[in-house]
Amino acid sequence: MDETTRITLRLPGDLHEWLAAEAKSARRSLNSEIVYRLELEHATAEKEDGSP
Repeated sequence: MDETTRITLRLPGDLHEWLAAEAKSARRSLNSEIVYRLELEHATAEKEDGSP
């Protein structure tokens, strides 16, 4: 990832709490947890689509 973009993200409270707990258990920041999960989903979608 060479370039980053800052965004404002609104989450339902229960989703935020769950993500924060998952991040803590993985010893990641909330931001890192969100990026990690999005990257996993992105890689999975690329494999399913056969995209490079």
